Amino acid sequence: MNSVASMSWMAAIALVAGACNRTAPEATPASVSTTASATATAGAAAYTEQDISDAWIYLMGRLLVLRQQKADFAEGWKWNTMIHRKPGAVDWPNPNLDVAYSEAWVAVDENSCTLVTVPKITGRYYTVQFLNGWGETVANINERTQAAKPSGDFAVCLKGANVTLPANTTRIDVPVKYMRVLARVELGDDWNQAVALQHKFALRATGTPTPPTLPATPEFDQQHLPGVEAFEHADAVLDSEQDINPGMEGLAAKARAIAAGIADPAERARVDKIVREKAHADLGKAGALIGHGTIRNGWVRPAVAGTYNDDWLGRTLVNLGGIWANRLDEVIYYKAAVDGAGATLNGDNTYTLTFPKDDLPPKYANYFWSVIAVDPMFMRVLKNPKNRFLLNRESGLKYNPDGSLTLYFASDKPADAPDSNWLPTPTGQDYRLTFRFYGPKGGVADGTYFPPPLEKRA
Repeated sequence: MNSVASMSWMAAIALVAGACNRTAPEATPASVSTTASATATAGAAAYTEQDISDAWIYLMGRLLVLRQQKADFAEGWKWNTMIHRKPGAVDWPNPNLDVAYSEAWVAVDENSCTLVTVPKITGRYYTVQFLNGWGETVANINERTQAAKPSGDFAVCLKGANVTLPANTTRIDVPVKYMRVLARVELGDDWNQAVALQHKFALRATGTPTPPTLPATPEFDQQHLPGVEAFEHADAVLDSEQDINPGMEGLAAKARAIAAGIADPAERARVDKIVREKAHADLGKAGALIGHGTIRNGWVRPAVAGTYNDDWLGRTLVNLGGIWANRLDEVIYYKAAVDGAGATLNGDNTYTLTFPKDDLPPKYANYFWSVIAVDPMFMRVLKNPKNRFLLNRESGLKYNPDGSLTLYFASDKPADAPDSNWLPTPTGQDYRLTFRFYGPKGGVADGTYFPPPLEKRA
């Protein structure tokens, strides 16, 4: 944070505080108009257009999580109670169709932990992921994080909580009181066994933690992002969940100053115009690289996922396009919106993706890999007559005579494509591909590998 920007935010806060402490004069309409104009002018000087854009994008990271939290509880969820989803039965951007999901919202406090029962699982990927109210992963329970005891009973506790736990319970401390939980169990080639394991995961609180009061938030979707109304309850939104990442205080101060400034109608109109014309555009431009990601062969590899440190831009974009992303040591996501020539992917075209025999996808995944197609706005999987939504190692893929592997993306099956290697895509519609490597290794883990380019057929 530079000193000039810091001074401008502090000036805005001081201005608001001073205004709150003054006794309002018995003003005539003219003096009211003059006061409003002066407030708008001072507000404009206190934060720049870029400040407004940055603060809006930052705040959206929290608003996206709150939106999903409210949607969950509207379904009838209860705190510290796990819901086991049928395979494929989740509704958020870029779902992972390789796993069975179980979900919950967990509350802990100084006197209550949440006990998590994890069944013994061998030869199959699983994890229990805990995220805070900004979409930050604060814990995973699996054989990688808990090598000495990867199954049994665990207690997720607020750091410093004084709670007596049952014997043989592994304590895991977290820095927050409220968390979203996602348990993932790899479906593999035996879905019945995966679902049976899924239903052995369980949660229960040791006490009676108080659930949070959720702040008011604007209603929106990916196609209709909020304007100035994102700032209307910024204080309550920020107070409802502290950002655990260092260095975020300046952005929070920007958002609070803008929230105070828009009490003036003229300033509200100015901020709304800037949000809709600049902030929305800034977010859109950053989306091409998922913030600070890298693109090669038409595939974008995000710089961050799951944990974000000071990359608030990347966090908001991940929450927007694939909420509940896990850490990069668990999974690497590659996104493609264009082919190898840089043209937008569209269902009117046929594309091939060919992996050389010595560079096949399993080389880079300790567990599994897959590719799905999603719509470019809401990031939901695309319906098709075959009800086929991904290609992966369980697809019965056919390899070329030389040992290479070619995947096909088209609205109609190409004549030379094995049916199992074809992912149907919608006629006349743009789309995106998401390629996942679970348990990344080698070039995927260190960032040197990118999938081959998508080649459009004539």
